[in-house]
Amino acid sequence: MRFARALAFCLILFVIPMVIGDHISAQRRTLYWGTTGQDVKDVQYRLRQWGYYDGLIDGVFGATTSRAVREFQAKNGLRVDGIVGPETWQALGLWTGPTAPTPPATYASTTGVARNDDVQLLARLIHAEAQAEPYIGKVAVGAVALNRVESPSFPNTLAGVIYQPGAFESVTNGRINLTPSQESVRAAIDALNGWDPTYGALFFWNPYKKVSAWIWSRPIVTQIGKHVFGR
Repeated sequence: MRFARALAFCLILFVIPMVIGDHISAQRRTLYWGTTGQDVKDVQYRLRQWGYYDGLIDGVFGATTSRAVREFQAKNGLRVDGIVGPETWQALGLWTGPTAPTPPATYASTTGVARNDDVQLLARLIHAEAQAEPYIGKVAVGAVALNRVESPSFPNTLAGVIYQPGAFESVTNGRINLTPSQESVRAAIDALNGWDPTYGALFFWNPYKKVSAWIWSRPIVTQIGKHVFGR
């Protein structure tokens, strides 16, 4: 009996915290001065998009990144500590945890969401093309469509891009007309607010499916979920 109690105590004291720690580490980690890695690049890229950061996208959390984070936090009603924790990740639109904290009230007023019809149209595309993809993969598909709007090689409206003949399989097979999930709507809003996990990609495809040989001529930027993204 004493042994069983001792074993249970050890599980509570050591094993359970380790499991919880592993779960948390699978989400976005907390960033601060001296941190390096891809997630730092994600923050730098987003802050540059929104005019807070003018340094290199080098994945090094130094003085310039810290200053940009503090400026962003101050403008968005967050605690100004220069640390990218859950609330700052969420305000940046980059949180990947299962239960993201509620963003500050000022967040919606500091990012320019497009008209509701654009949100719904983009959400339908995201739902049709990336329903089974992780959340960041849904945002990425939306970002590709918006990158095309900005590119001189594609139509200059969202509807024009989405309904361009042969551009998206979901338009051809009719899945574009399905009602989007709330997650797809949220992903559309994040994409319209400027989150681009693809860093400017204009194409995406599933390398595990049969696709046109031409698409493989596009330089691949990144892979998110089952999609690869290229320029």
